[in-house]
Amino acid sequence: MSSNKVRYILILIVGLLLGGFQTAHAQKPTRKQLEERRASLIAEMKQLTRLRESNKKKEISLLTQVEDLDQQIKVRSDIIKVTNRQANLLTQEINENLNKMENLRDELKDLKDDYALMIQKSYKSKSGQSKIMFLLSSESFKQAYKRMQYMKQYTNYRKKQGEQIKERAALLQQVNTALIQQKKDKETLIAENRIAKKKLDKEKESQDALVAEIRKKSNVYAAQIKKKQQQTDAIDKQIDKIIADAIAASNVKAGKSKTNKGFALTPEEASLASNFASNKGRLIWPVERGRVSRRFGTSRHPTLPNITLKNSGVDIETAPNETVRAVFKGEVLRIQNVSGSNLAVYVRHGDYITIYFNVKKVSVKVGDKVDFKQSIGEVGVNAFSGKAILKFRVQKNKTKLNPSNWVKGL
Repeated sequence: MSSNKVRYILILIVGLLLGGFQTAHAQKPTRKQLEERRASLIAEMKQLTRLRESNKKKEISLLTQVEDLDQQIKVRSDIIKVTNRQANLLTQEINENLNKMENLRDELKDLKDDYALMIQKSYKSKSGQSKIMFLLSSESFKQAYKRMQYMKQYTNYRKKQGEQIKERAALLQQVNTALIQQKKDKETLIAENRIAKKKLDKEKESQDALVAEIRKKSNVYAAQIKKKQQQTDAIDKQIDKIIADAIAASNVKAGKSKTNKGFALTPEEASLASNFASNKGRLIWPVERGRVSRRFGTSRHPTLPNITLKNSGVDIETAPNETVRAVFKGEVLRIQNVSGSNLAVYVRHGDYITIYFNVKKVSVKVGDKVDFKQSIGEVGVNAFSGKAILKFRVQKNKTKLNPSNWVKGL
């Protein structure tokens, strides 16, 4: 292999390594981002604790208790991880500030030594007579002018050095103050993490006890979960038929074939669909307060690993009677009776549909135009779990979409 090729390969490898380093560095979270993430997790933990305390007053199944505890353990673990990352970042910042202080002290010492030497020399020749003699001894006017300029520059230099000493001293004080605060912040985080770890250990002990109790009757609980999943699958089939019928009706009304797979859109409906699509990732939550208890797609049960759960939307646990609100403007397509889940409200946004399950006291009717944030009812209590859970779905025609990709922060 030629030397040019070897050189090229080495340059390429170094470039890739540096690129990887820069990418990793760019992805490193800032202190502010970690603080925001930790605040968000703490808020979620407060919500979980509040809901769990409320659930303790109800007769809910062991499975539900384990699911609650599992979610709480996950959030608590995330808080501990983020807190550790904050503490590690503070350690780095403290070390950087210690190095900065050392450099500033060295700079300040050099400046003071230089300034003291300059003052000493200046003192020896500070008399006005010596300055005049220095000017009068010039051999020409030009030399006298240059000497006068030199004296001005020397005076300015002294002044500048004095200002630099003040600036470095002030900066040193600022760094020292920041360092003291960083050490206090780190100690606070470490203390909070110790408390969080103790709580986590207790929660895991409680979870282990509940899981052991459940596994004694695993067949009974597995049968309950399968029955619930069968009910969910049956509801999914009903929804598929409702939407298929609505699509066929829209095409017949537009004079098109009812076998078309998507809604026949008027110009106004097409514009609404386009606006809905452009707000992907920015839609509001269907309730103002709550937390996601089950996500979109398939997942294993946290206690019975042989059981697979399927969800066509997201489950949001909230407080009973919480207001359900439209996530985007649209038209009420259907209000459906759902066994064990109160009512389901379908809102159409062109060829997109949002569906809200377990709604009571519905305040809209089929054909109503609803606006962004408009109330459409209240969250009821789920008959199976004893909780206030809103099931929320997003679809485009017959295709089920992941609501977390559409609703901000879901």
